[in-house]
Amino acid sequence: MMRLLKLLQRKPAEAEAPQIEGPVESDGLHGTLIEHLVELRSRLIRAALAVLIVFIVLFPWAREWYALLAEPMIASLPQGGQMIATDVVGVFLVPVKVTLMLAFLIALPVVLWQVWAFIAPGLYQHEKSLIVPLMAASLGLFAAGMAFAYFVVFPSVFGFMVAIAPDGVAWMTDIDKYLSFVLTTFLAFGLTFEVPVVVIVLVYMGVVTLEKLRAWRPYVIVGAFVVGAIFTPPDVMSQVLLAVPLWLLYELGILVAQFIKPRATPQVDQTA
Repeated sequence: MMRLLKLLQRKPAEAEAPQIEGPVESDGLHGTLIEHLVELRSRLIRAALAVLIVFIVLFPWAREWYALLAEPMIASLPQGGQMIATDVVGVFLVPVKVTLMLAFLIALPVVLWQVWAFIAPGLYQHEKSLIVPLMAASLGLFAAGMAFAYFVVFPSVFGFMVAIAPDGVAWMTDIDKYLSFVLTTFLAFGLTFEVPVVVIVLVYMGVVTLEKLRAWRPYVIVGAFVVGAIFTPPDVMSQVLLAVPLWLLYELGILVAQFIKPRATPQVDQTA
């Protein structure tokens, strides 16, 4: 009778609660992490397949792609000059590398779309409206930097090298070393042309103000020539060709940033 009274006095939630032996595990976070990893793998596979498909299509013309890349160098060589290959397999691997990089550039919109599809669900609407044009501008500016290096910088640099070569010296270069030089130059000018995007992002994030950016102008000009001296051959022409666009792009970033409203920072309640 006493045991029956105790059971009747027990709370309903307590009386109906199931008895579970052992520790209770929550796999919600674990399941979400696994889903994100599976989606990331799927996105990476799709991006890699896009690059691979373009590479397969371009591969039959691998020699022609390298010849196109080497055109500024070959056009600047003296009469009868040519490029050399000091590696046994260099004549095969170098055109393949060029074709692979060209395939990546062509498939880059697909790669960026896969990246965007992965990160977009975690962004706010105002962040999406800003990232899309910035991503497009970054891609276009990087391509513009590579084009500037190919059509303007390479002819000037190679012409200067031919002019200062001592008499009796056959100025030739290995195709693999030429590819390394081209990639370094493309990267330097491509990143240099991203300066307006960097300036706009800094202003939007509230890291710097337009007044500070204008005050930093003399330091940026000096820094531009320092960067030009580091990432270009040791001639004044190449340094100027990198430093001047870097400075002008910085000014362009300041000009565009005037129309960007800085992101509002959340106010902290000091009365709590």
